[in-house]
Amino acid sequence: MDKIPLIDVSLLKNSNKDIRNNTIKDLYNAFSSIGFVSLTGTDIKPDIVNNMRSTVIQIFDVDDYTKNNEMITRNNYRGYIPLDFFTPNGTEYKADHYEGYKLHTEVPVDNPICKQCSLLGPNIWPSKVPDAKENILKYWKKMDELSFILLTSLQESLELPKDALINQFKYPSLTNMTLLHYPIQKTNDDAYGFHPHKDTDALTIIASDPTNALQVQTLDGNWISPQISENSFIANIGDMLELWSGGRLVSTPHRVINKSKSDRYSFPYFAVPRHDVLIKPLLKPLEGFSRPNVNCGHWSSEIWRTNWADEKSKNDNLHLGTLLE
Repeated sequence: MDKIPLIDVSLLKNSNKDIRNNTIKDLYNAFSSIGFVSLTGTDIKPDIVNNMRSTVIQIFDVDDYTKNNEMITRNNYRGYIPLDFFTPNGTEYKADHYEGYKLHTEVPVDNPICKQCSLLGPNIWPSKVPDAKENILKYWKKMDELSFILLTSLQESLELPKDALINQFKYPSLTNMTLLHYPIQKTNDDAYGFHPHKDTDALTIIASDPTNALQVQTLDGNWISPQISENSFIANIGDMLELWSGGRLVSTPHRVINKSKSDRYSFPYFAVPRHDVLIKPLLKPLEGFSRPNVNCGHWSSEIWRTNWADEKSKNDNLHLGTLLE
């Protein structure tokens, strides 16, 4: 497939069974071939997306003193990520050219479950941006709902038992968001906004943006950009769903290179199961597909830990997303 399909997800609610079933089939065909799809027809109002984008712009427009006070640490993967801070996992490659702000599913610090996984706990909310928490959580709720629709569709197309996937995301899951700012890159800049990688979550959803700096690798090695339209979203399969499906769904390499005429602000939503879920094939793996089973909490924590340049993975069988070129 040399282009990313554009699918109207409102057809999943159509009373005509043939139209609904064909839409489920279209989603499966997209996710099992190129792993990406552009979505229209959601019930997410443009104001919710616009308010979210405005909030993200404001978060990165605050003074450096405030940013540094809200910065991530090795012991807390929440808060501000400075520009050019992280290198690709487990490598000594050039740092990615973005600044970010990391948020996770909110869990009170006194909840005993926080002791079971370092990624569980309360967030550091931007202190200088009015209504930031309200706008982010309103958008997050819509992403939860859209994720539920897509996962339910995939359960059906994979012929899995009812809620076989949905039940893996019960509160508190490790679902998270990264707010991102990609400055404009010069034409002769050989660095990446974000290096080539596969997502290590289950499912990623992101609002389309005018820079269209996201690039997806096709099977023949070319890089293409998703089709976008007004108020559209882009969804892609991550490694966890690829493993659950026994290789039927495809986690596809992608990257960000922003050589447009404006800064790129994005806010991907990463659907990740509970920390205690063992990710393993729910169907007989396709011939040639072989990946070890992994614990979700351990996998996610290792990805975070190895973001730091001086940390290396303790497990050679653990895929950390980075693709070396």
